[in-house]
Amino acid sequence: MSRVVISHEYASSPDQAWYGHLAAELSPHDVRVPQMPDPQAPQPEPWLKAVIAEVDDPRDTVLVGHSLGGVNLLRLLQQHDVGREGPYAGVVLVASMAHEVGYDQLAPFFQDGFDWGRIRRAAGQFRVLVAVDDPVLTPDPLEHVRLFAQHLGAKALVTPDGVHFSRLQDRRELHEAVTLVTALLP
Repeated sequence: MSRVVISHEYASSPDQAWYGHLAAELSPHDVRVPQMPDPQAPQPEPWLKAVIAEVDDPRDTVLVGHSLGGVNLLRLLQQHDVGREGPYAGVVLVASMAHEVGYDQLAPFFQDGFDWGRIRRAAGQFRVLVAVDDPVLTPDPLEHVRLFAQHLGAKALVTPDGVHFSRLQDRRELHEAVTLVTALLP
């Protein structure tokens, strides 16, 4: 049985947004949505540890990151020891940032940038889901898609709307994410 680990967005929790829908649709796979520590004032190390604690075998695990949760996964992949543990089966980044987007409180997650080559080697495949009307992915959501495609070889699904696929829009289902994750399951 494969495992899916979801790293949720800033100021959220496992019972919000579309995380429960994804878990239900992916049954009987082992889907985990850990509560990120202090989601209103996130810090990189505790968030990283919360995801790492849910992984047994990276080769059987698909990681899903939503918004800042995706940035958390990029940091996890950047430090992952592929030689010792093998690569993750795949990664799905939903409305995630490829660089800082102007939120001072989130700046520590972007400190020192990303080692794209190391991140790329840490997973078998990458998928990206972004809405063209996403107001968080500044200055242009498609720029983030381009960077993920260029640096990670990510395949992207871009929707004309969807905003940030967030709890703030009361987004309880996300069928596109189900499709992307299903395609990556070992």
